[in-house]
Amino acid sequence: MNRPTVLILASDPAFSREITANWPRDARRDGRELGPEFTVLDPGFSCDLEGSQYDLAIADATYIDCLKNQCKPKQPKSKRPKNDQHNRVDRNLAKNLERKAVRNNDLQPSLAATGKPAILVHSDPASDFYSIHGAVLELRREPGLWPTLVGLIGREILRRRHAEARASEAEKISSTSQAEATLGRYMVEMRTNVNNALTTVLGNAELLVHEPGLPAHVSSQADAIRNMALRLHEVFQRFASLEKELTFAARESGGKATSAKAGSY
Repeated sequence: MNRPTVLILASDPAFSREITANWPRDARRDGRELGPEFTVLDPGFSCDLEGSQYDLAIADATYIDCLKNQCKPKQPKSKRPKNDQHNRVDRNLAKNLERKAVRNNDLQPSLAATGKPAILVHSDPASDFYSIHGAVLELRREPGLWPTLVGLIGREILRRRHAEARASEAEKISSTSQAEATLGRYMVEMRTNVNNALTTVLGNAELLVHEPGLPAHVSSQADAIRNMALRLHEVFQRFASLEKELTFAARESGGKATSAKAGSY
């Protein structure tokens, strides 16, 4: 099975480094890494997430908080007035930061719109330690704790998605098997009726083949009917043999299960 993909939305490289470095290390099996594959993307592209192929998104909303703080007007260090050019530069810088902060502030609704699980790490001290909004888990950034916590939660989310995918696949296989079993039971139940009909067809075809004075083409057609009836009879005989084999195998399996259960006590 393919390794799951974790999408990290972060403008700060340190955020993605903390996630990958603190992700729980699973044991290797047959020399293959069982951990997920990480893909780093700038939060500005979060509006294009729908249709993207990933299993879990981890987004850095603490960068948004920093942008908001940078957008606040700064108090001048001195009362000396600045010239108009410096004022225009400061205003333009503040507007650009504000636009960028607003754009990145769309992370939560963009993640929720995909319907896929996501962890949104923020630094708002007034918010709860964690809150759940649909498939999005919002987690407050606690110094020294958050990378390990995000890794543990993320791994459990991926394990649950893997289990759900396997359960869904098993359900499809079971549904197909039940449909085939129903068809097989119907064919076994109708075997006697079909054999009776085939016996009638075969008997009449034999009479026609040996009927003297029949035209050659009629005799040839009667012979073809007889041969096809014999082939159908062989097919249904095979069904009967398979039914006996399956019944015998089921009894053997049940006997072994009973013996194993008795031996465990």
